[in-house]
Amino acid sequence: MERLLAVHIVSSYGRKKVLCDVNIAAETGQCIGIVGTNGCGKSTLFNILAGLRKAGGGDIFFDGQQAAGRGGRRLFQAYVGYVPQEDNLIPELSVMDNLRLWYQDAGALKQELEQGFLHKLGIEQMCRLKAGRLSGGMKKRVSIGCALAGNPPILILDEPGAALDLPGKADIRRHLNRYKQYGGTILLATHDETDLELCDKLYTLTKGVSREISNTLRGEALQYQISNKE
Repeated sequence: MERLLAVHIVSSYGRKKVLCDVNIAAETGQCIGIVGTNGCGKSTLFNILAGLRKAGGGDIFFDGQQAAGRGGRRLFQAYVGYVPQEDNLIPELSVMDNLRLWYQDAGALKQELEQGFLHKLGIEQMCRLKAGRLSGGMKKRVSIGCALAGNPPILILDEPGAALDLPGKADIRRHLNRYKQYGGTILLATHDETDLELCDKLYTLTKGVSREISNTLRGEALQYQISNKE
């Protein structure tokens, strides 16, 4: 059974259709890559899969449970951690205070910093620093740490390497690979081909329609699939 299954997702902004027929399947421990041109609807799709935007049609299932009705919000909250492309930290607050906004249980936060995935991300050493003074890579690590509050089994990342230098990108990929090895499921939108090394499956999003392609495609072959009008 798929950890996440999205079936026939559609979405519009007014009369403009952005997503026409999107189908995504992800299993436990898999990283799913989503590629496409700017404006193809990747962020809209991720907002829907994270429960931040209601789809115009289609169904979403987590471990076979349909995310609909009153129980849908609970499922999104239990299953999904979302890291948007833009920095969502409060710069005036310390890293610790940013984390406290997400981790309601102080004991659980302390344990995560000392032994859990926050510790593996190296966040414990940053706790006293102001979020606004962190490097791009450090901010991204903290954002991932915030998204993992409550230990959601699915992590959705929109362009995690955007605006990062090469060491920062490599650092984030290393931590995401560790998350996957621990059984986490990742959905990743990226323009960086190096990120695709993490991916077990790859989907292209063209004219609002998803299509699974080989996860080994790179260079011109990948660009052809992304821009394919058929």
